[in-house]
Amino acid sequence: MEALTGFISTVNGIVWGPMMLVLILGVGLFLQLGLRLMPILKLGTGFKLMWSGRNTAESEKGSGEISPFQALMTAMSATVGTGNIAGVATAVFLGGPGALFWMWCTALVGMATKFSEAVLAVKYREVDENGNHVGGPMYYIKNGLGKKWAWMGTTFAVFGMIAGFGIGNTVQSNSVADVLEANFQMPAWVTGVILMVLTAAVLLGGIKRIGAVAGALVPLMAISYLVAGLVVLTINVDAIPAALDLIFTYAFTEHAAEGGFAGAAVWAAIQFGVARGVFSNEAGLGSAPIAHAASQTNDPVRQGLIAMLGTFLDTIIICSITGLVIITSGVWTDGVSGAALTSAAFADALPGVGNYIVAISLAIFAFTTILGWSVYGERCAEYLFGVKVIMPFRILWIIAVPVGTLISLDFVWLLADTLNAMMAIPNLIALALLSPVVFKLTREYFEAQVASSLETK
Repeated sequence: MEALTGFISTVNGIVWGPMMLVLILGVGLFLQLGLRLMPILKLGTGFKLMWSGRNTAESEKGSGEISPFQALMTAMSATVGTGNIAGVATAVFLGGPGALFWMWCTALVGMATKFSEAVLAVKYREVDENGNHVGGPMYYIKNGLGKKWAWMGTTFAVFGMIAGFGIGNTVQSNSVADVLEANFQMPAWVTGVILMVLTAAVLLGGIKRIGAVAGALVPLMAISYLVAGLVVLTINVDAIPAALDLIFTYAFTEHAAEGGFAGAAVWAAIQFGVARGVFSNEAGLGSAPIAHAASQTNDPVRQGLIAMLGTFLDTIIICSITGLVIITSGVWTDGVSGAALTSAAFADALPGVGNYIVAISLAIFAFTTILGWSVYGERCAEYLFGVKVIMPFRILWIIAVPVGTLISLDFVWLLADTLNAMMAIPNLIALALLSPVVFKLTREYFEAQVASSLETK
């Protein structure tokens, strides 16, 4: 086991090394420039489409099982999780405040990546034997790049199915058990049973029930966390200018140790900022387009404009709130990392309350991640084995939830983190190769919009 852990650690260091960070940022920047910064310039259009896509009128429905809004919320249920609380704190602890700047950069190019993923997911999706729309990297690799590339889609599906049980299931339930035991003295096995029952109640209803629950729960939990964060920032308002100065200064200059902060080179700020940014918003990972493929739409670009909001909301909004709360509190130099650092930052401004806000937020965030990733893992399994595997997969997923609360997850986390990178590689290659399709569809969509506007006038 020790030899296996050492081998996977070596592989992890390679796949999450400089080349991967360059690949993620490089492909994202290439897509952003190829789209002429459209994802940034058309952010308002995306929000309008998201709002109008909450309840698609029967006459306007396209093919698909869930509304465009529910597709976004399903994708966000998987991305808004421990990365927004523990991931940001880890990035600041290891890379300094400058890591937050590089998280923002990852998000700005990641919006183009997420847009392109959703466009291709809707463009190349299929209908399975149960009549459900299925899509994602494995399908746009197979249908967009042809049979000679099909092996790459299969590779993605294998990595995605296995990684889901780690990053999207046991790691999440373990995080919930830890935080509830620390703050509410709830035994881990009790947390496991409760999570298992809740997961089963939602999961056995399929993508429609998951979409409905995500559509209700994700906005509620995100807004509640943001309000709590804004309250803390209001209390620490005098420290915000200095915090922003630290973010931009540490992003480009090396800094020595300070208190419990071990000091960090510029490369550390970039490395941990980009890596934790991708962990949080999953842009380039290839997971989110699996959810967007089920959207009730016949227009790939419309869904792409909605999909890119996931990266903006996750990283530019939610992660920024977490990062600023941590930096303005000053506790980032106390030598604490992960969720404990975020908890300490909230408790510093809201004594006796702040740590409970973080605990409850983390528990809900992690639960919705379990739901969202169940869709991803199930679709990967279905691609490999057909619709007959759906129910056995769901049962196995439900059983894995309480197991995660009771075991040590160092190895599982390492394996899942490595497999996440292995998912990203075929997806990013496919995005680069299929970029002409994305550019063409986007250009035609906006040309049609201009023509329609002129006709109306």
